[in-house]
Amino acid sequence: MLSDMLEENKVDNSGVRFDTDARTALAFITLREDGEREFMFFRHPSADMRLQESELDVNLVKKATIFHYGSISLIEEPCKSTQLAAMRIAKKSGSLLSYDPNLRLPLWPSEDAARKGIMNVWDQADIIKISEEEISFLTEGSNPNDDSVVLNKLFHPNLRLLLVSEGKEGCRYYTKKFKGRVPGVKVKSVDTNGAGDAFMGAILYRLASDLDLLKDEKRLRDALLFANACGAHTVTKNGAIPALPTKDEVEQILKEASK
Repeated sequence: MLSDMLEENKVDNSGVRFDTDARTALAFITLREDGEREFMFFRHPSADMRLQESELDVNLVKKATIFHYGSISLIEEPCKSTQLAAMRIAKKSGSLLSYDPNLRLPLWPSEDAARKGIMNVWDQADIIKISEEEISFLTEGSNPNDDSVVLNKLFHPNLRLLLVSEGKEGCRYYTKKFKGRVPGVKVKSVDTNGAGDAFMGAILYRLASDLDLLKDEKRLRDALLFANACGAHTVTKNGAIPALPTKDEVEQILKEASK
């Protein structure tokens, strides 16, 4: 079903692998009284956890302009070694490595294991996107709104772009030459699931089309506004995948926001 959905939306699914002995992982998401999300996962083990290095489509990985990954696949073997191998292949082929830790503590053995596991590959990334909650977690309680915390504790020498998502407030960006903030696009929120993925997918789409954005602050800000609009549109509808916008819908929401 998920593979067919990718194909229907013109996403290349040639790298998808199927495991006849394991099921696709499930995530159950509920909203607490304070409005925050709560996650419950069904894996034990799921197909993604069993992905072997031998199953990688190496030629597909080599073609990537940007290779994007998270930290959940770094929790268990053999998928951990498989992801690390894919990262090496992509890097050697000239791809930019993009990292969204996507912290999900219930999946890790402990907080310390999560912190160590996430940071073990931190210095390999060219692009990183984190949330304010993840900043506090990774820095063990430091103020996520303090630029010096981000730059001194999380910005590494090889990093080309560090993004901090701030939900409806927008995002912050940090490069070696400039930093700033791009405000969010105001909408009526219905369901926040998928907003972060929409934001990240949008900025990677813009970067893959023009990597020189990383050198030009004005154009980077324009691309981040586009990404903020993608995230904003996603929260106006129920569901994660069904709420993802088309390019025309994003341009329309930006047009309305500029009035």
